[in-house]
Amino acid sequence: MSDVRRLYILRCGYEILPRSVSIHGADPTVILCEPVCAYLLDTAHGWVLFDTGIDPARLKDPALRQRFFSGPGWLAPPIVLPEHELLPQLARLGIGADDISAVILSHVHYDHTGHLKYLRNARIYIQRREYDFAMGPHGNPAVFDEDLRLADRDWRLVEGDWELMPGVRGVLTPGHMPGHQSLVVELPVSGTKILVADAGDLHENFERELAPGECSTPEQGIASIRKLKAIRDATGGELVLLHDPDDVHSRRLAPDFYE
Repeated sequence: MSDVRRLYILRCGYEILPRSVSIHGADPTVILCEPVCAYLLDTAHGWVLFDTGIDPARLKDPALRQRFFSGPGWLAPPIVLPEHELLPQLARLGIGADDISAVILSHVHYDHTGHLKYLRNARIYIQRREYDFAMGPHGNPAVFDEDLRLADRDWRLVEGDWELMPGVRGVLTPGHMPGHQSLVVELPVSGTKILVADAGDLHENFERELAPGECSTPEQGIASIRKLKAIRDATGGELVLLHDPDDVHSRRLAPDFYE
C-alpha cells in the first residue's frame, strides 16, 4: 500500500539553454527553452515537495538578476511568469510554505533550490555526497550558496536508494551531479510515476541512452538512465521528465493532479 494520495506537477518557469547542456556532445549553437518543474505530494504524513523551483525575487530585482544570471555560461536569465511562481501556486491549492513537512532535493542547482529558504518547517532530504559538494568549495555558478547555507534547518542526509514512506522512494542517479537522486512515487490509481529530475532532460536521453550535457562522468550518467529505465520496466511505471517541453506540456499541471 502507498501512503501517497495525489501528485501535483508544478510548472515553475523556463530556462534558455544550449542543447549541449541537455545532451552530451550536442550542438551548442542550438538553443532550447526548457520548462522547470517541482512536484507536490499529498501524503498520509503531510505535504512533500520534490525540488523547489526558481526564486523569482532574483529576476524581479535588476541588481540580483545581474549578479546571479550574467557572466560566462549564461545565455539569458530564466523566465518566471506570475502564474509560474511556486508559492502562489501552493496558495491556490490552500497550502502555505509552513505546511510543507518535507522537501526532497534531487540536487543543488539553483532551479531546484530556489524556495528552500521559505520552507522553514520542512525536513530536507538530500544525498550526503550532494550535501558535501554543496557545502564545500564547489565553484559551480549554477549552485547558489544563499539557497543552501541556511541556519537551523533540519537536514536529513541519505545515502544510496532509500524510502521516505510507503510509496515514496529515492533512487541515487549520479552523473549530472555527484549526488543526484530521482524519485519513484506509487499512486493509488495511476500506478508508478518515476520523477527523473535531471538524470535526463529530454526523451532523447532515455530513448538513445545519451548522457546529460552537464555531466562530469558521462558513463555514470548513462548508467543512471539505464537504472531508471529498468525501474520503469520492472514496475510498469512511467518516466516523468522535468525539463522536456513535449513531456511537461502534455501533462496534467497543477491545480490538476494525478491520483
